Amino acid sequence: MSGLENLWREFRETGSKVAKDKLLVEYAHLVKYITLRLAVNLPPSVDRDDLYSSGIIGLIKAVETFEPERGFKFETYAGHKIRGAVLDELRALDWVPRSVRQKSRDLQRVFSKLENKLGRSPYDDEICEELGVSIEEYEDLLAEVTPATIVSLDESMSDIDSDSREIKLFDRIEDGSSPSPLKELGYKEIKDILKGAIGDLPENERLVVALYHYEELTLKEIGVVLNLTESRVSQIHSKAILKLRSRLLQKIDV
Repeated sequence: MSGLENLWREFRETGSKVAKDKLLVEYAHLVKYITLRLAVNLPPSVDRDDLYSSGIIGLIKAVETFEPERGFKFETYAGHKIRGAVLDELRALDWVPRSVRQKSRDLQRVFSKLENKLGRSPYDDEICEELGVSIEEYEDLLAEVTPATIVSLDESMSDIDSDSREIKLFDRIEDGSSPSPLKELGYKEIKDILKGAIGDLPENERLVVALYHYEELTLKEIGVVLNLTESRVSQIHSKAILKLRSRLLQKIDV
């Protein structure tokens, strides 16, 4: 049995603080990696140390609540906890200006409207026509809403039917007869919806989503791979996320 396995056994059997602290040290690199990754598109005004501290809290919760018998790798489980804690901190800071959030919501509504009308994902020129802007103005708008496209299933979002009421995606899939909305069926439904929505994206958007969210490359690294500027990759990513968010809310509303 490895030293790491011994630490886990000691912590689970005795609750040893020493073992817990050693586990936190062993997995601290996950916090650094996830924090740096999420901070790529954040303005300098956001304190990276505060985000790191929040990530550590997420890691502590992960160590304390991890159940290996469920068959998940700890790194995967901890990654979700850390990311969630950092996103919670960002939401608490309310670092995205209200005007940017509103523009993001307006774009999301345009995507929804055109997709319902056309029966497919709209092209850039169709979006520009609907917005009454040039392609250059549209690209500037995508760049402006980039910070608002950091998304998690627990993120507060405006209801499609209301400008005022804030909802969470988990609120929209909760089964009132169930003790928890975080059931495997809910995850499967969301994954199926997102899988279909990703498949409907144009190739360049689908590739950026795959490289960023699955291969975990940074926007800069994706730019090198695709021979694009980092700002262009950021625009493509923002557009893809807005489309996916729009599709997810449409399906949940059905």
